[in-house]
Amino acid sequence: MSERCEVVVLGLGAMGAATVYQLAKAGVNVVGIDRHHPPHNLGSSHGDTRITRLSVGEGAQYVPIVRNSHRIWRELEALTGESLFEQSGLLVLTSSAEFDPEDPTDFTLRTIGLAQTYGIEHEVLPAEQIRQRFPQFANVHDSAVGYFEPGGGFVRPERCIDVQLKLAEQQGATLYKGETVTGISSNEEGVTVTTDRRTLFANKLVISAGNWNGEWLGEPYENLLTVYRQKLFWFEVDENAGLVGHSPTFIFTHGRGDDKINYGFPALPGESSMKIATAQYHTATSAQAIDRTVSAAEARDMFEHQVQDRIAGVTSKVLKSAVCAYTVTPDRHFIIDEHPSLQHTLFVSACSGHGFKHSAALGEAFAQWCMRGSTDLDLSSFSLKRFEGKLS
Repeated sequence: MSERCEVVVLGLGAMGAATVYQLAKAGVNVVGIDRHHPPHNLGSSHGDTRITRLSVGEGAQYVPIVRNSHRIWRELEALTGESLFEQSGLLVLTSSAEFDPEDPTDFTLRTIGLAQTYGIEHEVLPAEQIRQRFPQFANVHDSAVGYFEPGGGFVRPERCIDVQLKLAEQQGATLYKGETVTGISSNEEGVTVTTDRRTLFANKLVISAGNWNGEWLGEPYENLLTVYRQKLFWFEVDENAGLVGHSPTFIFTHGRGDDKINYGFPALPGESSMKIATAQYHTATSAQAIDRTVSAAEARDMFEHQVQDRIAGVTSKVLKSAVCAYTVTPDRHFIIDEHPSLQHTLFVSACSGHGFKHSAALGEAFAQWCMRGSTDLDLSSFSLKRFEGKLS
C-alpha cells in the first residue's frame, strides 16, 4: 500500500505524541508511526511520574521551553478533564560532607542561580528549615542547602501521551501502531518512509524514535547516542511517618558523581509508596538488549546506598519496580536539528533523561518547523554543529 500525507512522525513517545497532536490541531495531514502501542513501557516515557520544574539546573536554554510546556499541560487538562500536571512543589537539595558553597557545578546552586536570573518563584532553605519543613530529610548535614519551587512538581507521562494521541486522532491524524519502519529515503520533492506494511510519501518527516534513534541518524553521528538502562523503585512508606500527602517532588545530591544523586516523588494518597530512582551513565545497552527486570539485589543496593539514613519514613520493601532507558548525548543535552543526510527531515530527541518536562512545548515547535521551517523557540543550542570535530 502507498499513501501520501504532509508530515510523517516516526516514534510516538513524549516528543512524537506532542508533535502529532500539534500538527493535527493545526489542520495538517499527519501520520504517526510507532513500532509498539504507546503509551507503553518499552522506551523512556513511562513510570507514572516525571519531574517538571521551571528552574532547570541542566541549563538556561531549557527555561523558556518548560514554561511553554506548563502552559500546554494546563490547556490539555482544560480540554480533557484529565489530571496531567501536579504542582506538588519541588525540593532540590545538596547535603554532603563534601559540599562547597562556591562550587559552580553543584546542581542545587545552579538551580538557585537560574531561578534568580529568570525571576522564578522560589525559596532558598538552610539545613534547619529543610529539617523543619520536610522531616523526611531530617538527617541532612548542617551545611545543607535547599531550593524550593512551589510551582514545580510532576507530570503523568502515560496520561500525557495518551491524551495527545487521542486528541490528534480526533482532529484527523492517522496513527499506525505496532508497525516498524524499514527504510527512509528523500529527494528534492519529499520523503519516502517504508514500513513492514506500507509506503508513505510526505513533504516532511520528524524522527523522534527515542531509544531507536541511533539507527536513523547514520554515520558517524550515531556514535553520539548511547542508551542506558535505568531502574525505578516504589518503596513502601511507613504509615505512621505522615508522608502521604505531605511530601514534595525532590532531587537529592548527597555527594559527588551521578551515583550520589537520587530523585523522588510525593507519597500519594492510596498508593502507600514513594517512587525513588537514580540515573546511571556507566553501563550502556541498546533498545533491543535492555534487561527489563529488576533483581532483589538491585533493590537492596538502591535502598542501602540511596534511601537508608537519608530519607526517613521509607521502608526497604519494594512494592513495585520498573526499567526505562535514557538515550544520552556526550554533553547530556538534546539533539534537535535537520537530519545530516535526509532532506526535509527533522531529527529530535536523545533527551538524555530530562526531556519529558519539555516535550509539550517541543512538539509545538516541531510542528512549527514542519509548517513554516522555523520555530518560535530558540533551539540553536541543540544542533549537531556543537559536535563537529569530536566525532570518531
